[in-house]
Amino acid sequence: MSDARVRREKSFRGISLRLARHYLEKLGGDAVGDERVEADDWAASLSAEKVSIGPTLKLTEVTVVFEGDPAALDDLIDRFSQKAMRAGG
Repeated sequence: MSDARVRREKSFRGISLRLARHYLEKLGGDAVGDERVEADDWAASLSAEKVSIGPTLKLTEVTVVFEGDPAALDDLIDRFSQKAMRAGG
């Protein structure tokens, strides 16, 4: 088996940084700061910015950089995405 770690980046609109961190904690991670959550076989770094949607509407877009074991990330990203889609848009 390989010990290779991979990095995957995904963005989610309509959720807050706080909520994204909360979801990652519920999925088995421990917050090590406002923008970092770590577990045994994965870690996630969070950032947020306001993005324009049309001429007058702005939404928060949270970007999550997932790093870790490829098998662990497949499940983690799928489960996190399901939670984020229910909350955001």
